[in-house]
Amino acid sequence: MTDSTSATSGLPDSSRSFFGHPRGLATLFMTEMWERFTYYGMRAILLLYLVAAIQDGGLGIDEKTGSAIYGLYISGTYLLSLLGGYIADRIIGAQRAVWWGGIFIMVGNACLAFGNTQLFFCGLMIIVVGVGLLKPNISAIVAQLYPEGGSRRDAGFSIFYMGINLGAFIGSLLVPEVAQRFGWGFGFALPAIGMALGLVQFAMTRKYLGEAGAAPAAFATHGRASWTPIVIGGVLLVLVVALGVTGTIPLDPVAISNSATWVIFAFAAFYFIYLGFFAGLNLEERKRVVVMFVLFLACAMFWAGFEQAGASLNLFADRYTDRHVFGWDMAAGTLQAANPMFIIIFAPVFAAIWVQLGARNLDPSAPVKFALGLILMGVGFYVMVLASQYVVAGDKVLPTWLLLTYLFHTFGELCLSPVGLSSFSKLAPARFVGQALGVWFIATALGNNIAGQFSGNFDWDDPTKMPDQFMFIFWWGVIGGGVLLLLSPWLKKFLAGVR
Repeated sequence: MTDSTSATSGLPDSSRSFFGHPRGLATLFMTEMWERFTYYGMRAILLLYLVAAIQDGGLGIDEKTGSAIYGLYISGTYLLSLLGGYIADRIIGAQRAVWWGGIFIMVGNACLAFGNTQLFFCGLMIIVVGVGLLKPNISAIVAQLYPEGGSRRDAGFSIFYMGINLGAFIGSLLVPEVAQRFGWGFGFALPAIGMALGLVQFAMTRKYLGEAGAAPAAFATHGRASWTPIVIGGVLLVLVVALGVTGTIPLDPVAISNSATWVIFAFAAFYFIYLGFFAGLNLEERKRVVVMFVLFLACAMFWAGFEQAGASLNLFADRYTDRHVFGWDMAAGTLQAANPMFIIIFAPVFAAIWVQLGARNLDPSAPVKFALGLILMGVGFYVMVLASQYVVAGDKVLPTWLLLTYLFHTFGELCLSPVGLSSFSKLAPARFVGQALGVWFIATALGNNIAGQFSGNFDWDDPTKMPDQFMFIFWWGVIGGGVLLLLSPWLKKFLAGVR
């Protein structure tokens, strides 16, 4: 009786709960868990497969090109999030965007499993589209489950983010081990199966979402947008990719990656110039835009270092780490499970620290937290400088070096990432909040693309260069964070009461 009433009213079923929250949160928790299982599981073996020798079942691509492909892939998932949000808001609604995004992700990962080179790269493009549809919109539905807002919504998001990290942990743990024991094809098939499980449970429990995300959010004010420009753009993109993977036109991933960095940065720079000089903002709002731009740069710099996890650090795990642990021949990508494990352990600790500091009016400002994140990321790479010196001496190192690096990077992430979206939403003028959140995704995409370029600069044939290459990223983080710390008192004045 209650179920039918809820369905009729269009509201989520309030008679059922998930840890005291709307039952629909469990639907979204499980969907996101399986999507992150798929994403991070595949990410843990992607570059290793690209550069593995053909006789070992890989594609035999050189490390520089493989790293560029890796950077473009993870960058593309964030860039397409902007389009995915637009499609949901103006055309199909968030629930349908999540459903179709999951289907694209499942199909894309299935394409990777067949071992055909052309089909593999088509699969990567399909996954990028799928993640772009699913990732931003599933979070939007979480927010709509709590129309009252407040601390209960914050608690709901905390539970939801545990699903993200649980899926990332399990995927990073299982997928590399399956790939090592049964072959690359089975390794890529497992994420497709995971996403299929996520889709099945989404379909079976979707009723608990009610009308949250069912309709386009902007339909009432803007009307339904047209598919025409999106379809035309998609057809052109598919045509270019098809011509590239068939060899009809040469595509250089390294050159594309280099160009993409400048294009993304130029787009963001022009947007900030528009906000500062042509959007009709008052002086106080323009000062906040300055802070947003500085945080944008800090965000990009952080992810350029952090995303070495799936790139240069993954190759280091594969080639220079003794992974025989207590009789277990650990797959290289399995070490990727360290970050989500550390997030699950330490996120409550950091949250408690910020709360306690806030109660004493000592909570650091957003620029200070971003600076700490950059510095901690850099310190993690100094650990790798020390580890690589043992490699230069002819030794393989224990996994503990990488685990310590990932621990510092996790601490940096917990300083920077949770406050990023929140800071942008608070700093942006009210009429530009949606665009500001999109700019945050652009910063992440820029950093991810640069990460591929950093990894491509490593000379894996000459380990003697490795300490200097890791030292470069150490200075990248520490100098960037240090400059931001020096600027933070000045930037704090520009915050004008924003906390």
